Amino acid sequence: MKYVDRNKKELSQREMNELLLILKNRFEINMNRHQSVVWIDVEAKLKKNPSKLWSLNEMEKSGGEPDVIGQLSKTGEYIFVDCSIESPKGRRSLCYDREALEARKEHKPTGSVMEMVKEIGIEILTEEEYRDLQKLGKFDLKTSSWVKTPTEIRKLGGAIFCDRRYDAVFTYHNGAESYYAARGFRGMLKV
Repeated sequence: MKYVDRNKKELSQREMNELLLILKNRFEINMNRHQSVVWIDVEAKLKKNPSKLWSLNEMEKSGGEPDVIGQLSKTGEYIFVDCSIESPKGRRSLCYDREALEARKEHKPTGSVMEMVKEIGIEILTEEEYRDLQKLGKFDLKTSSWVKTPTEIRKLGGAIFCDRRYDAVFTYHNGAESYYAARGFRGMLKV
C-alpha cells in the first residue's frame, strides 16, 4: 500500500476515484445547476488538478456536497459550490475570523471560518454569490451561512450571514466573534 503524506494535500488514487464517482453522480442528478456543462470535460480538468481534488474532498468530508454551478467564460474554469441543503455540518459553530476568535474571552469555538477557508483552499461566498446560489434551489431553510463580510463592517467588529426564510433570502449581521450550532459557511472552488 502506498503511503500518502497528508501535508501534501493530495488524494490517493482510491480516494480520487471515490470522490469523482460521488461528484459525477451528484452532477447527473442535479443537471438544472449546470445545463450547458458536460461531465467528461469537468472530470478531465479535475484529474489535471490534484490539489483542487483535495479541496473538493475536504468540502465533501465536511458536509458541503459540492457541485458544479457554472463555468467562467473568460478562463474556462468550472465553479464548484457547496450545495448541501443546510449549511455544511462540519463547518458550523465557528466565529468569523482569527481576530474574532482571539477576542472571545470564554467559551471559544474550535476555530474560525476564514482560517478554515484558507486551510481547505476555497473561497467563502459573497452575499451576491449566495443569492445566486439560491436561484438554483432552496438552501439554508433551518440554518444560516456566514458570507464574505465587507471590510468596513469587519473593521467595526461585525460580520454578515444569510439564510432563506419565507421563500426569501435575508442578510443579517452579528458580532464576528459570535458562533452558533446552526451557522456555518458555504465555499466556492474554481477549477
